[in-house]
Order: sequence, then structure tokens, then C-alpha cells
Amino acid sequence: MLGLSSAAALRRSTAAALPTLHSASTPQSCLQRRLASTSSSSSSSSSSSNRTRTALFAGTAAIASALTIYTLASRSTLEADASAQQKLDIRPHPLWSPPSRAQMIAALKANSAANLKPRSSRLSQPGYASGLDVIAQEGSGTSPAPNTPLAPANDNTDAEEGFDLLIVGGGATGTGVAVDAATRGLNVAMVERDDFGAGTSSKSTKLVHGGVRYLQKAVFNLDIEQYRMVVEALHERKTFLHIAPYLSDHLPIMLPVYRWWQVPYYWAGTKMYDFLAGSENMESSYVLGRGKALEAFPMLKGEGLAGAVVYYDGQHNDTRMNVALALTAVHHGAVVANHTEVVKLYKKPSTTGGADRVCGARVRDCLTGEEFDVKCKGVINATGPFSDTLRKMDAPTAQEIVAPSSGVHITLPGYYSPRDMGLIDPQTSDGRVIFFLPWQGNTIAGTTDTAAPVEAHPRPKEEEIQWILDEVRNYLSPDIKVRRGDVLSAWSGLRPLVKDPDAKDTQSLVRNHMINVSESGLLTIAGGKWTTYREMAEQTVDRAVKEYNLQPLRGCVTKTTRLLGSHGWTKTMYVKLLQRFGLETEIARHLASTYGDRAWSVCSMAEPTGERWPIHGRRLDSQYPYIEAEVRYACRSEYAATAVDFLARRSRLAFLNAEAAVSALPRVIVSNSCLKNSAGTRSVRRRSTRTR
Repeated sequence: MLGLSSAAALRRSTAAALPTLHSASTPQSCLQRRLASTSSSSSSSSSSSNRTRTALFAGTAAIASALTIYTLASRSTLEADASAQQKLDIRPHPLWSPPSRAQMIAALKANSAANLKPRSSRLSQPGYASGLDVIAQEGSGTSPAPNTPLAPANDNTDAEEGFDLLIVGGGATGTGVAVDAATRGLNVAMVERDDFGAGTSSKSTKLVHGGVRYLQKAVFNLDIEQYRMVVEALHERKTFLHIAPYLSDHLPIMLPVYRWWQVPYYWAGTKMYDFLAGSENMESSYVLGRGKALEAFPMLKGEGLAGAVVYYDGQHNDTRMNVALALTAVHHGAVVANHTEVVKLYKKPSTTGGADRVCGARVRDCLTGEEFDVKCKGVINATGPFSDTLRKMDAPTAQEIVAPSSGVHITLPGYYSPRDMGLIDPQTSDGRVIFFLPWQGNTIAGTTDTAAPVEAHPRPKEEEIQWILDEVRNYLSPDIKVRRGDVLSAWSGLRPLVKDPDAKDTQSLVRNHMINVSESGLLTIAGGKWTTYREMAEQTVDRAVKEYNLQPLRGCVTKTTRLLGSHGWTKTMYVKLLQRFGLETEIARHLASTYGDRAWSVCSMAEPTGERWPIHGRRLDSQYPYIEAEVRYACRSEYAATAVDFLARRSRLAFLNAEAAVSALPRVIVSNSCLKNSAGTRSVRRRSTRTR
């Protein structure tokens, strides 16, 4: 196993990757909340208000009617596509473990995955005993067996040919592309400069949603492109929750209303949201009176409250989802390596007489400094906000296609929100939307949306944190003092928005994605969001198959392919863990919802506590349910190579409470030999306290 290369490396990576810890004593004046322009205009005169309301209702109804035909057509098309897909849902053996990172690096050097593909494609070979089982829907598992026979293995392992695809970037998009390509039977390699999900993919709002904000803009701006994006995202939302049920769930979100006439207005909007989801809708939205709204969300400001509208979206654990995607790709034969960067692209003369074609890359192992070449038929650029960097490596004069936007979130204690109800402010002081959501026992508030430069480790600004606190304060009861000292953690992520040359601000930039192919054949997938990662990956691989003349063994199967950990998971699985290993209830629930059926392997690595109860499960921090066994499992089975890989991405402790993460650092290092001798902790604490 690989550990940190040096003490300096740990200090640098910890200071850069841990969300910023902020001091309660930092003095900042509160931002004054401005009334939204629509509210101001509506209160100017009663006659004008009545005309405006009538026009709004009429306009909404007309647009909804006009778009019904498109909705029904889109839905039928999606259902047809889903029914046409082959199903490839392979349940891994409970003892299955991925090849080590060292083996992955060796496979990259050899330009072949021949020794790393005893996966689903070789199930029919005599004597095969990898432990993979194709099961029916029975026992504790919930995944059906494939209803179509598996195609023969694609054994194109000629090192001269190299891989079919080299994917650069290990975030949501990159790992999604790796899963899609690998399940089609292609020979796939994926490299990530940092860790899986270390960038934008770990710094989301944790929602799996269609986008109520985009629906509003689609209606009032008559923007059919944003409308299509909402429809597609709502359908992908259902698939998302199906393929990773232990990592995602439904979440009711309350929209408080402080003007009586807005109740039917927002109700109509959420009903349209339900309608667009069609048969794949989660649960129907509904209206609450003032009393019921305060009962469901006691922290809400009661003065002037007219009622509330509640709608449903999905919520997930973003980085755990990212890791599950990477491991699922490995399970289906992909070669993946984190802490590995592309430093140069190779090209060869085109057979058609055009520009030279990309045919590989020079790759550096960031942990050892070793460089080697990787050959491939095609390169996919899935580096998110860094897409233009790789494009300019391919062609220095390439025009930039990404306009990064910074989104800041803060974490507050769990008592700021109910455990099972979120909140949305649809009209903040500057016209944006802010969410206030329960997550992992704490509360997340955000996000901001401002243009930002591309940088590896963006940091939240104090004024952005104060703006979020001020917006939260406007919606909570005066009895709750929203204090700067309650901010447990804060982080900033860069959204890779597709650039619109005519856009004047980020609100007019669409979160939809685009695929671009350069003259040399570098395929770039940019934009999008977590909810639509699977669809983006499918379209990307479809384009790659055509561009590089690849021969997949089957079509896209990712709508029915569950991620690692999903097959044996049930909602009551935590009870079995508790009874078998003598765990605390909170820890058992956490392990089941974090690892799915892989939680059994985690528990098997847990050492006895030496106490009567709990029998197993030594906590890393008394406030949170993370245990020492998770560190060992992350190192051995999830490619965690540094302490930060575990604290920020295998667990979520750094995002939940930065101070608790720093306190747990010594125990994290001691808990596994791959981190034990990497570095001391005093210098890490010094570096972290500088951010206070």
C-alpha cells in the first residue's frame, strides 16, 4: 500500500483539501438584505399587483399547456430507450476486493488490462472462480439477474494497440464515463491528478434534482433548452436513486411563503415540476398551512408566514458516490489510478491526411514522481473546470469553452434544521436561490454563484460566508441566533459551466453539458451536474465509439447496472450489522448507508473495543460515527493513499467539521500502516490553524 510521500506532502494536501475552518471571533458586519425586485414592484400599487398576478398565472398555464406535447414525446422516447437497453447487473462476491493501486500503475505501464479483467465478461470461462455471482432477485439482494446473455469477452489486450479509451479526470463525469465504457466491454484506463472527486464533485449541494430554478427561468424566459434540461434531469434523478439506493434518498424540501397570493403560484410551479417527472416522480408536492409548516420546520420564522409548499428531490453522498463509480468501473475491468496526472499528449499522423491524431499520453505518478507512456485509440477529457487546460495542451490556440463559477457552502450544527426536511429560499436578496438542508447529521447552507478563476483549491471568502449566514437569518425564528461561530466548515467548489459568449452573469449560463472534439480527436465533455452524469457519460461514449471506430461488445447498460455495494443492501441491513458485530446503532446505520453491502467487509476489519458495549467500532471522533476500521478499509479497498483522501472523501468528516477532522488526524494515521509513518501531526495542526 502507498502512503504519503513526505511530511511536506501531507501538510500541503491537508491544508489545501480540508474545508476551511473559520473562527467564531472573526468580526464581520452583516450584509443588508435587499427586497427582490419582483416583490417591490408587486407592492407598489394594488391595481398593478392584480394585473401582474393575473398575467403570471395565465402565462404559466399557457406555457404548461404548450409544452405538454414535448413532455409526453420526451417521456415516451426515454422509456423506449430504457426498454431497449441490455441489462448487465452483476453482483460481486462479498469478499471481492479491487486490485491494488500498484497493480493499476503496472497495468497502465503495460498498456493492457489483461491481468486485471477477471470480471463479468469472463464468467463463462471454465475454471473461473473470481467469486462473482449472477443472482436472481432473492435473499437480501435487490438486483435482478441479467435478462440477456452476456457477450463474449473483449480480449483485445495487445499492448501495441493500447487501451480503447484513456479518460482524464476522476470526478463524477470521468468515473461515469469509465463505468459506461467498461460495461460495454471496452478496454478502459482512467487517471486522476488528485483523488477521485477531489475537485468539484465533492463540493456540491448534495442534491439529485431537476432544478426548480431552471424550470422557473425556462417558463418566464421561454427557454426551451433549459426546459429540456429540467425534464432530462428529472428522469435521470429516478435512475440515480435506483442504481445507488444506499447512497441516495428522497428529501422533502419546504418553500415558505410570506404572501398569501404566492401560495397558489408556487403550488402551480411545484405541480408542474411533478408533472414533468411523469411516472418517475418521487412523491407529490403539497401545501401546508401556517401551523403545519411550523410543526414540520420549527426553526422557521413565524411572523408573516402564510403557509408553505413542499416538494421532493433527491439527496446523496457525493464523494462516496464518486468512489462507488470508480470501484464499479474496476469491477467491470477498467484500469483506474488516482494521484496520476497527464503531462503530455502524444499524436500520430492521420490515416486520412488531416491533422495529427491523439494516440496516447505521458503520465506521471504523483506519489512517486515516476513517468511512463500510455497508449490508446482515443482520449476523453473529463477534467471539469480544468477542461481548457488539457485542450490547450492539445492545441495552444484552442478557444476556451468553460466559464467557471464558484459555489460556497457552509456546514452548521444539526439543530439548525429538522433531520428530514430541507428548505429553499427561491428569492434571495440578490435574486438567487439558496438551500438549507440536513445532511449527515449536520446542516448545509448554500450556495453562492459568482464568476471565479480556475484554481486547484479555491477557498471561500469571508464575505460569501457572511452572505449565506444573513440569508439563513432572514428565514429562521428570532429565537435562533445565527452565529458566525456555529460555522463548522466551509468550502468552495468550481462549477464547470458551459460558456455563453453573450452571457453577462453566471445566472444566464446553462448547467447543461456539451461535447467537443478537436481536430486531433481529443474528445472533451464539459458542463452538466451530478444528476445527469450518467446521461452525459452515455452520450460521451456513444460519440467516442464513432470518433475512434471502436467495437464495443454491447450497448449502454448503465440505466440498470447498480453500483458496488447496492446488491445486498436493504433498509434494515444495519440491524444485522449491529447484532453481528455489537455496534452502536448510529455507527451501524452510518456503515450501511455509506458502504452498502460492503459494510460487512468494513466490520470484519474492526478491532474489539475491550468494553462490554459496544463490542466493536472504535470512533475516530466522539461526535461522529466514523470508526478506525474505515481507515483500513479505505486504504486496502478504496485507493485512499493520503490522510486527506480518507478525511475528506472516503469519510466526510472534513466537510462536516474541520476541527474534528484535524483532531482525528493522528488516529487516522495510526489506524493503518499505509499512513502510519507518513508524517507527524503537529505541523498539520499549525497549517490548519492558519485558516482560522
